[in-house]
Amino acid sequence: MLTRQTQIRINYADTDQMGFVYYGHYAKFFEIGRTEALRSLGMSYKEMEADGVMLPVLENYSKYIKPAKYDDLLTITTKLVEKPTVKLQFEYEITNEEGELLHKGWTKLAFMSKSTYRPCRAPQRFLDCIAPFFSEN
Repeated sequence: MLTRQTQIRINYADTDQMGFVYYGHYAKFFEIGRTEALRSLGMSYKEMEADGVMLPVLENYSKYIKPAKYDDLLTITTKLVEKPTVKLQFEYEITNEEGELLHKGWTKLAFMSKSTYRPCRAPQRFLDCIAPFFSEN
């Protein structure tokens, strides 16, 4: 299993009139988490797209537990639990500085050929990057 953590600071533009993080921003936080998780492996979304593969989101699930607020420092924990083939699913937990769980969820994405817009297998380069986290041992 691959697990990575990314921190973000909530700015004023992320909040609603009540001073809580606007609910729609959690999908953006999930994207930040998975983008940085891939980058930590030495491969970026940009490089994957340059290689002809895109990753559209098929499903997005969010569970709101407690509100995040302006100026909170949040930790996004991103997990890739299963080795992907044509689809992959990331799981997320978002906590505040006190370690309180504020939000959790998941996204399911598909590998898609940039030229045909059809599903394709995970690029070998990506599989090589994640191989150490899914060894058979």
